[in-house]
Amino acid sequence: MLTSSQGDGQVASMNDDSVHIAVRDLEMAYGTYLIQRDLTFDIKRGEIFVVMGGSGCGKSTLMRHLIGLKEPAGGAVYINGTNFWESSESERDEIMRNTGVLFQGGALWSSMTLAENVGMVLEQYTTLSPQEIKDIISLKLSLVGLAGFADFYPSEISGGMRKRAGLARAMSLDPDILFFDEPSAGLDPISSRRLDELILELQDSFGTTIVIVTHELASIFAVADDSVFLDPDTKTMIASGNPKTILKESTDPRVLAFLRRGEL
Repeated sequence: MLTSSQGDGQVASMNDDSVHIAVRDLEMAYGTYLIQRDLTFDIKRGEIFVVMGGSGCGKSTLMRHLIGLKEPAGGAVYINGTNFWESSESERDEIMRNTGVLFQGGALWSSMTLAENVGMVLEQYTTLSPQEIKDIISLKLSLVGLAGFADFYPSEISGGMRKRAGLARAMSLDPDILFFDEPSAGLDPISSRRLDELILELQDSFGTTIVIVTHELASIFAVADDSVFLDPDTKTMIASGNPKTILKESTDPRVLAFLRRGEL
């Protein structure tokens, strides 16, 4: 049984069914350049977990490790108790099929309509009939508030709508885990708030585990159940827990400077 603790929160046992993703002693590096080290935390099933910190601290790099795009320099990432990088290729493929990702900007194919963007994943990974795929596309677009926009191209809709279309595509296979990389980047405050509300609705309706990489304070305090704070100077996590609790209880000036930016 593997147990550990770090930062402001306790890390649960690896045989705890409530733990969806477990990070243990993770070290991230590009060649000899160290990004972060000694990262140990749990992401509970069905919660909204935020990876926060200033620019350049390694937030997006951590997400790349969590979604299987970059192998750790050290340590491990467990998903449903399985060590991702020690599992077989077929096991990794199965894990990734249960994972959806919303990249910055939505990452939609500009030459495809919204329906084609969402349907591409279904055509590639399922044996559903064309009509079944069409029905699912309609459902997913409706869930993100884009009913009636199936035949629009990404260039014909706003930035906030593109983010929601990217989310519809990420949800196409009904993943257990959804990852968001800076979802509010480039959005006006109203669009950002609407996206936060949509994220909360998805968690409430489907119980999806949601991991968000962001530095946006409004989103952090609006949606996060739990979080980890990455520090670029010490190159490790220096706080973890609910951001509102961290703000009340932390005495670390680096953490407080980040979380109190809105008070300046």
